Amino acid sequence: MGAVVPTTAVERTAVKKVSVRLVPFVALMFFVNYLDRTAVSFAEPNGMGSDLALTAAQFGFASGIFFLGYIVLEVPSNMALHRFGARRWLARIMVTWGIVSLLFTWVSSSTELYTLRFLLGIAEAGFFPGAILFLSQWVPSRHRTKILGLFYLAQPLTTVLGAPLAGWLIGHHGLFGLEGWRVMFLFVSLPAIVLGVVAWFYLSDKPADAKWLTPAERDWLTDELAAENAQKTGHETKHAKGDLKAAFANSRVWTLALVYFGFVYGLYALAFFLPTIINGFQEQYDTTFSVMDKAWITAIPYLPAAFVLFFWTRHATKHGTRTWHVAGPAVVGGLSIPLALYMGSPAATVAVITVTACSIFAALPVFWSVPSRFLTGAAAAAGIALINTAGNVAGFASSYVTGWLKDWTGAYYVPLYLVGFFMLLSAALMVWLSSRTRAEEPTAEADAQITEAVR
Repeated sequence: MGAVVPTTAVERTAVKKVSVRLVPFVALMFFVNYLDRTAVSFAEPNGMGSDLALTAAQFGFASGIFFLGYIVLEVPSNMALHRFGARRWLARIMVTWGIVSLLFTWVSSSTELYTLRFLLGIAEAGFFPGAILFLSQWVPSRHRTKILGLFYLAQPLTTVLGAPLAGWLIGHHGLFGLEGWRVMFLFVSLPAIVLGVVAWFYLSDKPADAKWLTPAERDWLTDELAAENAQKTGHETKHAKGDLKAAFANSRVWTLALVYFGFVYGLYALAFFLPTIINGFQEQYDTTFSVMDKAWITAIPYLPAAFVLFFWTRHATKHGTRTWHVAGPAVVGGLSIPLALYMGSPAATVAVITVTACSIFAALPVFWSVPSRFLTGAAAAAGIALINTAGNVAGFASSYVTGWLKDWTGAYYVPLYLVGFFMLLSAALMVWLSSRTRAEEPTAEADAQITEAVR
């Protein structure tokens, strides 16, 4: 159990203000971000697939090519954010991807779909790791899991709220002379442009710039973060890892990248193909669902996942982050997802998928509290971006491979077994990293803090 650090009044008020002022807004940005990148999953079974004559493999490729575009500029984008400031850079990213997302309204072929998905990835590059880096620079490490947990709630809630919203928009077939799925693309894209403009004026780059904090709160946050960064920098210098090369030379970063790969492989296999799997229930179980029925069923796994995420991160914050906070959910998710294949009804299948979703979302925000505990400055920007790049590789792989295997085998059995394998691999790597860290650095104070971040 991690040591409980007594809090002062100024610490409590400063962290509370960050939680209330910044986290909901950045989470709203993330909500729109995730909705825009996964909107194709709602469009495909509701007209886009038939209108563009897409096979499962083609849809998987269109879903996944987004991540190739993202990878191209991810690390450079996060380095630019570190240099120019989050306020300007996150605002620029949002406006750019909003414009590209808007163009999906008029896509007319699979080739155009591939092109726009690739460009959307380029436009969104750096947003997620930039948001993680930005929030990590506002509170000391002992509060970071809680803050990132509140931020991460936006991802499951995007489906809880976004799936019914997408279904409602798709139901407006004929508005402006557009098919329903095109209406959806039109109206889910505009908020990104609006929020990007608002972010330019609303966000502050660092505590010292925040006029909404009292002088005492600004000084406390600035001093705490400076002391924490100085400690990390001293450790990095000792090991000749104190510059940009730290991220690429640090074995922990690469191991965490592989851990994240497994989680994201499962996350996007569900995100992009769950609506299609649910659509297939109609033939498999001889039933009929309306567009809104399918939207609500898609949302079911994500509401419990939001609750589990919230309470899991609170537990990790209160008792200290441990290996099992990440590895435990990975084991549960890895074992549960193949079981969904053997359920005898839509309700039972969705129930098992809900367990998998809860597992993934419980682990992710706790996982993201780890890298910033041993990296700072440019190394943190590059390291977080590098880890997220592995996630984007997984996003492409899971999307394309799932669709390709479905076409090849005629069912989702093999694709979902592969999801389970990668999640179990993530659990094993997290345990290995923890044991290796303790074995290599059992005594040094700075090293013990890093061990605390992964055990």
